[in-house]
Order: sequence, then structure tokens, then C-alpha cells
Amino acid sequence: MPVNVLMPALSPTMEKGKLAKWLKKEGDAVKSGDILAEIETDKASMEVEAVDEGILGKLLIAAGTEDVLVNTPIAVILGEGEKMGDAPAPAAPKPVPVAQKPAAPASAPAAAAAAVAAVKPEGARVFASPLARRMAKQKGVDIATLLGSGPHGRIVLKDVETAKPAAAAAAPKPAAGPAIAPPPSDEQVLKLFAEGSYDLVPHDGMRKVIARRLTESKQTIPHFYVSVDVTIDNLLDIRERLNLQAPKDKDGKPLWKVSVNDFIIKAMAMALIKVPDANVSWTESAMVRHKHADIGVAVSIPGGLITPIVRKAETKGLAQISSEMKDYAARARNRKLKPDEYTGGSAAISNMGMMNVKNFAAIVNPPHASILAIGSAERRPVVRGHDIKIEQQMTITLSTDHRCIDGALGAEFIGAIKAHLEEPGLMLV
Repeated sequence: MPVNVLMPALSPTMEKGKLAKWLKKEGDAVKSGDILAEIETDKASMEVEAVDEGILGKLLIAAGTEDVLVNTPIAVILGEGEKMGDAPAPAAPKPVPVAQKPAAPASAPAAAAAAVAAVKPEGARVFASPLARRMAKQKGVDIATLLGSGPHGRIVLKDVETAKPAAAAAAPKPAAGPAIAPPPSDEQVLKLFAEGSYDLVPHDGMRKVIARRLTESKQTIPHFYVSVDVTIDNLLDIRERLNLQAPKDKDGKPLWKVSVNDFIIKAMAMALIKVPDANVSWTESAMVRHKHADIGVAVSIPGGLITPIVRKAETKGLAQISSEMKDYAARARNRKLKPDEYTGGSAAISNMGMMNVKNFAAIVNPPHASILAIGSAERRPVVRGHDIKIEQQMTITLSTDHRCIDGALGAEFIGAIKAHLEEPGLMLV
């Protein structure tokens, strides 16, 4: 029978994406593993592989279409002797216009039914395992209302186990909090400026996601800030010596060139291990205490930023951290990072020192419980005993999720970061 090619999820939280272009056309012979298309989200692009062999019978979604829901059929592969008439082509979901007002939120069962209806046409055959069908009948679940997570959208046992019976009571509504005034409409904003005095640049997917996530962060996470000045003369001396001693490749180029940022990544990782109560993420039911220090590092790219993760940074040397960050930065600018390379982590770093910013406070991006903002290094007069000395210093500011990290813990954490930066030898013990 015909096999649907579904819109894949690039990450566990992805809900929709853009079908950027087709690399095959209708009538082409394909085999399992062939690249059919390229899809994009706000942060990454990925290739879609054929799930079976046969003839590409029909492209259901046009190239360039945005807001394609995950698990939506985007193409049909036909077997030998099959025709498109052998299976009804499901209708593609229609994206909601930007200017359209959001509809009132539907109940959970209604929302689930709407999601299924978007990808499963009325009267279409439902593919499910015998065990899934039996369990659905016992639970009182209409199997036609489920989206399958098995091969080719097949409904399996876990889909039934996580479903709720149609007659289940709706969850109680949470108590209403204080009313928050809605932001001004586009029309209200534009009325403040003379017609013809501006151009409108539509938001792309990345800017929309950044706006949504950081607005949610500031509205739902109680931020707490701690700042200290760090003397980095020792760090700069060691960095210079290390880079001078770097081995050369066959072309005579150094195999590594560590940066101040590489030291900062390592120092934060070591501090998280030293202060394990700060190496956490918040959930409503429990504190997630991490066993390793996975550090996100903000990388500026056209139209926004992305935060690739240096995994187990406490176990890596400066040269390895430097090599990983150079690779991440290059692929991030081409939107070639994989989802598992920029999701997760427990803490992050945002460095604006190279932009001559003296100090700033960054916004926590969950699941991180903290983010370290790095200002520029400069020569400052410092009182040591009864003498005034000139030292190379930079100001660092730790933003924390106050639900996870209280004031005293935040001070201990940033103190450990400062100690490792001022005496880099501590990173070796």
C-alpha cells in the first residue's frame, strides 16, 4: 500500500517547521535512505530521508510552505503497480494568518481531535497494532482520534496508554493570577509614527521563537542577579604561554589557539561540579540535579542567536573546548547544528566582552538555571593592602532562576567561578 512520508520533528519540542525545498520530483524512483527534501526550523535545517522504496507518487506540501505541523504527510511513496487513487491524500493543515486573533483555547479532548483531523482525513483507514486496538477498547478510547508514533504513523500501545478516555473529566482550571495588560496592537504602534517614515521587516521564525521564549522567561522565572569583578592577569599569562607552545600542523599552523572564552567555559563547568546545588534545572515536582556540567554558549548568528552545548565540559581540556566551539560557531552560522547540539544543558554563558560592553545582565533560558554575562576586560586601579595597583579586570554577572538558586548559593557559585578564573591552576586539581 502507499506509504506516507511524514514531517519529522528535529527536536522533542518542535511542533512545526518549514518545508524549504524538494530534492526529488513526482515520478522519481526512490529507495530507503534517499534524501527527499530539506526542512527548516528557527534554528536548524535537516534533510528528510525516504522511509521506503518505490515511486514518489505525489508531493503533498509545496516547497517553501511554512508552519507545517509535525507528523503531517508531506509526500506519498507508491509501491510497484500502485496508483495515487489507492489511498486518499490527506489535506495539509492551513497556517493561521499572523494578523488573525487567536481563538479561544479548546478543551484537551477537542484540541487532540483537531490535531488528528489536521493530518488524518475523515474516513481514512486507521492503522494500529492488535494490542493497541484491544487496550483502546478497554479504556474507552476512540482509536480514530489518536496520532500514531509507530512506523508510518501506526498506532502502538504507548499511544493508547497516554491517551485519555473521551468521557474523562476535564482538568480543573488553575486559579487566575493577576491580569496582565496585553501588548499594544500593530496598528496602535504604527499610529505613533508618520506614514512613510519606516519600513516593515516581517519577523522570521527565529525572531518569533526568541521573543516568545524570553518573554516567557521574564514573566515566569524570578530572576536574581549577582556581579563580581575578576582579575585575569594570571589567566592572560597562561593563555599566552599555552598558545605559544601549541604544536603545529603540516602547514605550520598551530593546532590550537585557546581564547579567554574557553577558560570561562571551563571555569564555569568546574564551579558547577564544586557547587553541585547550583548544577540544577527546575521542574514543578522536583529539582533536576545534573551529574555533569553541560554549558551552553551563546553564539550570534544572522537574525538572532543560538546556544550550542559543550557537554561534560568539566572533563575536557581547553584545546578540546576551543576546537568544539570553533566547529559549533561555524555550523551555527550556516544553521547546520543538530537539535541535540543546542538543546538541554544546565547553565549558559553570554560573552559581550569583545563588543566593549562593560557589564550587562542576561536572561535565563530554561532548562538552564543560570546564565553568566561577561563584560570586557580593561585595566583598572585596584587597592591591594595600602597600595594601588593596575590590574586587568572584567565584570561578570550571574543571572539565576531564584526558584533553584537562592542568594547565598548564587554568591557561592559565582565565587567559585571567580576563583577558577583568577587562579586557572585550580582547573587542574
